Amino acid sequence: MKEVDVSSLEHTSWRCQYHVVFALKYRRMEVYGKIKEDIGIILRKLCQQKSVEIIEAQACPDHIHMLISIPPKYSVSQIMGYLKGKSSLMICDRHANLKYEYGNRHFWARGYFVDTVGRNKKAIKAYIETVGGGQNV
Repeated sequence: MKEVDVSSLEHTSWRCQYHVVFALKYRRMEVYGKIKEDIGIILRKLCQQKSVEIIEAQACPDHIHMLISIPPKYSVSQIMGYLKGKSSLMICDRHANLKYEYGNRHFWARGYFVDTVGRNKKAIKAYIETVGGGQNV
């Protein structure tokens, strides 16, 4: 019997879910607040391009929490590099003043937190939903 969370490709059944957290460079809350909604649109579009499912996401004042399902053909580091790299370029293109104010199109801080999601998916999803003062991505 197939579980609800399990996805499948032609020859593979899988459930690769991760809780990822990444922050703005220097935790620039004042910039982030102005373009938070645009960042959510960009991240959803980029995830869709790589067939990454966003199960739950929350944009906090200075970082982002995401519960995502990544197809097994990609590693977590590939997806995070793609999301942070492409979104940084897209954000700086859409908001040209950021490029001059902060230079070099560095929008996100280096690194990220990742945790695998096993049987505690409900607890992680509930945490992301209630995390401090956020807005859905």
